[in-house]
Amino acid sequence: MSEVKTVENMVTITIDGKTYHAKEGEYILNAARANDVFIPAICYLTRCSPTLACRLCLVEADGKQVYACNAKVKEGMEITVDTPNILEERRAIMEVYDVNHPLQCGVCDKSGECELQNYTLELAVDSQSYSIPDTKREVKNWSTVLHYDAGLCIVCERCTTVCKDMIGDSAITTTKRGGEALDKSYKESMPKDAYAMWNKLQKSIIAPSNGTDFTDCSDCGECTAVCPVGALTGRDFVYTTNAWELKRIPATCAHCSSGCQIYYETKHTSVSDRTEKIYRVTNEWNYVSLCGAGRYGYDFENRVEGKDKDAFDAAVEAFKKAETIRFNSVITNEEALMLQTLKEKMGIKLINPDARAFQKFLTAYSKAAGQSLYTYDFKEVMATDFVMSVGASLRNDNPNARYAFNNVQKMNKGAGLYFHPVGDTLVPTFGKNVEVFTHKVGLEEAALYLILDLFADKEKLPSDVKEYLESFKSTATKTVKEKVMKSVTETVIDEETGEEKEVTKKVPEMVEKEVAVEKNGLVELLGKESDKFTEAFEKMMKKKESFSLIIGEDLYFNDRAENLAKLIALIEQTSPVRVAMIPPKTNSLGVALICELDDEATGYTIGYNENGDFRLSALGDGDLDMPAMNQQEGTLTNMHKRVTPTNAALEYKGYELNDLMKVLVGAPELTIDWTEKLPTEKGFKAVEFDSLPNGYLNDGTENRGYALNLSTFDREEIKVEKIDESKVLEGDIVYRCNPQRQFNDFTDKAHEIFESFGLYASPAKAEMLGEKVEIDFGEKSITVDVIVDDRMEGEITALTDFKSSQDVYSLFGESRYQTVTMRKV
Repeated sequence: MSEVKTVENMVTITIDGKTYHAKEGEYILNAARANDVFIPAICYLTRCSPTLACRLCLVEADGKQVYACNAKVKEGMEITVDTPNILEERRAIMEVYDVNHPLQCGVCDKSGECELQNYTLELAVDSQSYSIPDTKREVKNWSTVLHYDAGLCIVCERCTTVCKDMIGDSAITTTKRGGEALDKSYKESMPKDAYAMWNKLQKSIIAPSNGTDFTDCSDCGECTAVCPVGALTGRDFVYTTNAWELKRIPATCAHCSSGCQIYYETKHTSVSDRTEKIYRVTNEWNYVSLCGAGRYGYDFENRVEGKDKDAFDAAVEAFKKAETIRFNSVITNEEALMLQTLKEKMGIKLINPDARAFQKFLTAYSKAAGQSLYTYDFKEVMATDFVMSVGASLRNDNPNARYAFNNVQKMNKGAGLYFHPVGDTLVPTFGKNVEVFTHKVGLEEAALYLILDLFADKEKLPSDVKEYLESFKSTATKTVKEKVMKSVTETVIDEETGEEKEVTKKVPEMVEKEVAVEKNGLVELLGKESDKFTEAFEKMMKKKESFSLIIGEDLYFNDRAENLAKLIALIEQTSPVRVAMIPPKTNSLGVALICELDDEATGYTIGYNENGDFRLSALGDGDLDMPAMNQQEGTLTNMHKRVTPTNAALEYKGYELNDLMKVLVGAPELTIDWTEKLPTEKGFKAVEFDSLPNGYLNDGTENRGYALNLSTFDREEIKVEKIDESKVLEGDIVYRCNPQRQFNDFTDKAHEIFESFGLYASPAKAEMLGEKVEIDFGEKSITVDVIVDDRMEGEITALTDFKSSQDVYSLFGESRYQTVTMRKV
């Protein structure tokens, strides 16, 4: 089932006399890994910039010693992995790493999967040639989830690198530790790379970059994942189990639409309690990064003692009289197909607000674009060097979209435009070439028109659109200061003769002059000075070759959604910009493709993990229990347009939706028997569940499930409307948006996810609002706590929607923003 993409610009290289093919310009280390050739390396991370911290990857290329993590392949390059000199260097480096490293392997959380152990054995280090007095290095808890043991730290810098290059927090850094100075005799007696590495190791330690003892970060835990030793671990995991005792169950994260590959790691709860328990979640960190919800929001299972026959019978009767099923997108493709089958055979309406909004938007886009799905996945976004985002709160909505935006800046020397009404202090830190437009709510069309104006081939635009864009252009005069060299003549006295003489010289002088500048009204409408942006944009565009646009939920829940979708299709047709979309919730894309969703509920309602007259719940609080996502087998459709498998980590003893299906309309024996029945006309493949892979190849190729089939057809003629400025909101505006690690009831149930339900506000706005407010939406109101988000800016506040019982969607309707009245409580 693996999908191998053909890659252009390949070169031929030899490694230890064998011929291999590699991507031109690729680092030697990555080329070797892709070809299953082992070169030792501790500090390097595949998707991040080289640090040269460990120097273990020393190889010989065309007769010269180079670092494989930092030297790029070229046609005909001859590489030797091991030479006597290189082996001596590597062994000395490993001896240095082992100096004063605590000998606590028996109880260390990393023992059994420790790279220091592995490389010490690999390089046959069985003696110690070096010594130095140790320095006290204290154990600290950096946050509610991060535990740092400085005594175990080898300062490989993987944690700082991934935090900067992938996550974008830049929350940790190397700092001075005051270690003993090396004896100068070592410089002459030991290999030079080992000496340089040891010298740095003695001077450095890792610490929060804000100068305190606590990290100001998103608590994603990616630093703990990449740590090769036991220095960085989750606080909840420390000293709870040996790594080798854990069983790894490959799965797909159930929390956001990224659908990241994860492993649930389980074993029995205790000696006396043999019930399986999830101890942690890990990831293939060389290929994908997890957010805090994916890593720490794992214990949301629904434990039941057995099958409640009376509750099951009541559920059957409830379905027989139901007119509506209300559900959310924390659901598998198989369950979505079951619900669609109930609709077809029993006439029940299906209500899912997030998937319905996305479904309508995707339909409008598809008709205009002439293709069934959006063009790019987010790995393709990460390969571009100019990325834009419209309608997504990157810090909150989808972690991997944020990581992609940041990674383009850090790794591709990229640039970015970020359009969003809610001020954010983090996004501007991603790179020097990031321009942030904090525009008014309702001007999303203006953002897309500006992208058209900046990137479209004007000859390809419809004449009315071309004229409309030109209507925003004007010329104005501007007074500027410039330095000119002015001739100045002055009389001086010759010191030797005493005679006067005139001397003319050039002196700089600042003068003002009037110049004509072109104004772009779209830039001004979006809140920036046109001439300053034009100058910045010219610099941003230098040497840029590939362009991507991230589209988010604000556009799906928008009065002008159809026009916005058409504008996006027009951008793709007339410019080099390619589009990737963020589905709003876990499996919104799968649900949108599989289910015929309705707009309004009527009559008796079944709620599936939602409110209803009869409630099926995986949270353990409904009329009939259902399994949670970590207790199910099935598939999810992620934002990368892949159908990925997930497996049950924990036992479930109750009924499943398929049991109800058997009684109501007939069904196959198992839930996963529905997998090969997923609708092929919607891009799914008739593939049985047990044949779906769930991993990555050595070169980073994703080998998980399968990619949806993209169908193309004749597109409709695009007729776009002009910007409707009457949709701009004023006054107290509330935004439906969750904090970074909260996505649904299941993250909220997890004991390591602490973000609360409430109204999030910038520090200044929170101080003005007080501790608690009543938010009046007109027909309905809600009273909530006010919570400070120190990375928010401006007046707009954010109301969370992750608690289904609060029914926040009904407050907002078909929009993500509402003008409200707020009253202090």
